[in-house]
Amino acid sequence: MQTYVALLYSIVLGEGRRVIMSDLKAMAGGLGLRNVRTLVATGNLVFEAPATEVADLEQRLEAAFEKTFGRHVDIIVRGATDWLRLAAGNPFPAESIAAADQVAVRVMRRPVPDEAVTALGSYVGKDEKMQAVGGDIWIVFSRASSRLLAATGHKRLGIGTSRNWNTVRKLTEIVCA
Repeated sequence: MQTYVALLYSIVLGEGRRVIMSDLKAMAGGLGLRNVRTLVATGNLVFEAPATEVADLEQRLEAAFEKTFGRHVDIIVRGATDWLRLAAGNPFPAESIAAADQVAVRVMRRPVPDEAVTALGSYVGKDEKMQAVGGDIWIVFSRASSRLLAATGHKRLGIGTSRNWNTVRKLTEIVCA
């Protein structure tokens, strides 16, 4: 068995409807995933499954989500080793200590193309930072009004989802437990 982290792009099903984590956990259990754990109510799963291709897990989870909840949601899966590498690759450790909720990573299904990373440079505000690491995009964003944060969506970068440093750190703790 191998440990995996799954990140849902959105858990909003429609106006006023959100996915309940116990229902998400039950859905994953129904796929035969074991030791399923959730973190906060924002669509984070940690589970165990036989070693398999990440793309297969993504496809199975997305199909089950759509069947269970009636809506397609992109789901990004990383194996434990890749997740630990992502967390260890945080290029902004000082900023993560000072303001963990203002440091985020856009976890990508496929590595962000170099030209997309270059294009994002024009959105970096004076109090912001951005760096591509291993195909994902790390940012330190301004609470006031971040054009950078808004620019990291699907249309520009491809399928991915963002998590702040607090969430990355807590998921890492679950993976290591």
